[in-house]
Formats: sequence, C-alpha cells, structure tokens
Amino acid sequence: MNSSLQRRTFLQRLVAIGILGTAPGEAIKTVAAPRYTKRDGLTILFQGDSITDGGRWREGSDLNHIMGQSFPYLLSSRLACDYPRRRLRFINRGISGNTVADLLDRWQPDAIDLQPDIISVLIGVNDLDRFMQGDIAHAADQFEKTYRALLSLTKDKLPMARLILCEPFLLPVGRIAASWERYSTELAVRQKIVGQIASAFNAEYIPCQQSFDNALHEAPADYWI
Repeated sequence: MNSSLQRRTFLQRLVAIGILGTAPGEAIKTVAAPRYTKRDGLTILFQGDSITDGGRWREGSDLNHIMGQSFPYLLSSRLACDYPRRRLRFINRGISGNTVADLLDRWQPDAIDLQPDIISVLIGVNDLDRFMQGDIAHAADQFEKTYRALLSLTKDKLPMARLILCEPFLLPVGRIAASWERYSTELAVRQKIVGQIASAFNAEYIPCQQSFDNALHEAPADYWI
C-alpha cells in the first residue's frame, strides 16, 4: 500500500469508524447512516490538546474559524458537506497544552453541559512531555487513573454518548529527537493504556502512530509534525 493511500485510509477510518461506525475500507462519500436512534441533529464534540485546538477562535459568532485548522475542521467540513440534511452540530473544545487532568478539570462545562452525542478525545502527548521533563505527577499510572476517571464521569453523566479515543502520537522532531528512544518507549506505554481504556469503556479506538510512521517513507518527520 503506498503512503498516499495509507493517509487516505487513515482519514476514512477517522470518519467511518470514529464518527459513523462503518467498515474502514469504505469510501467517505459512501459511508452508511450512523447507528443511532437519534439519526439527525447529532452533536459531535472534539476534545484534546493543540492537535485538536488547531488555532480555533474562541468567539462563537465567527462560524468560519470556530473549528480551527486541524482534523476537527477537516472532518466537520467533510461530513457537513456530505450530510447537509442531518443537521450535524460540531463543537471544538480542544485547548493547546492540555493534559488529561486539564480535560477532567473543565469536563463539566466543556463536555457534559454541551450534551454531545459523540465525543472524540485525543490527549496524552503533553502528559508524556511533562513526565519526560521530570514531573512525576504525569507518570503513566496517573495518566491512566485520570483518563479512566474522565470516562467514568462521562458514562455516568452521558450514558448514551459514544466515545472515540484517538491514540496519542509523536515523531522525532526538535528537542524530542535527541531523546527519541526514551520518548518512544514512554509513548508506547501510554498508547497501550489508551487502547485498553477504549476496550474497557466500549469506545472506538483510532490508531494514529502507524499511519505517521508509514508517512515517513515519503517525507521526513518535521514535514508531518
């Protein structure tokens, strides 16, 4: 499989499995209807750190910029174009620099109160980086404990919400490249944790790392990250 096809499959997987629940090989434009009793008017919430934030504007009146410039923008524009009659509502509450503890601290106003039907979470890279800088409060076991608390709260308050957990990913760029072996080892621990949590909470799990690793055959890490 060439790298351009791998990237397309990656995007399709995010859309098809993560949002609409179809087979990963299906084309975006032929994705089947969502598996929900509430067929129309779904609220889809994107949560995470800078990768989700994407420079989004905080002013809700500017509909041209509220989704930012990252994957929530790509997915929401694609789905809104393909399903205009579904009245899909997209919300981006990613905040650059956030850890999973930061998500938990603001989860009531930025998730529960929004009453989303689908919640996408991509978190973990900042937790990893702070641990690598010597902050043991962000060790892997604490990361798992807090992540589980976040999802337990979600299940309690929003029992019908569908969860999508995206695998945290990283490539050897900048200062990280000099300590890449240590970073990649610790990252793998957290990636495994997210996969296990996804299974425990019956959430969709979106693997990301391998797609970026494969993309390195076509362009270097700093191109992608």
